[in-house]
Amino acid sequence: MISSYTVRRTVPTTSGVCVPIASDVDCAGGSGDGPAYVDGPLQVIGRDIYDLDRDGDGIACDK
Repeated sequence: MISSYTVRRTVPTTSGVCVPIASDVDCAGGSGDGPAYVDGPLQVIGRDIYDLDRDGDGIACDK
């Protein structure tokens, strides 16, 4: 299932997942060092301020 995220104080998605506002957010299980993490995949809506959609296909944390 793919959720969606937009950026606000916390970022609600269609499945109820929130992408936190933090100095950096990385994909859980990836090589990033946080301090915050999000489980994907997530559909990117708007600007991808945390660069979670590395391949630019509109889906974040899918690899």
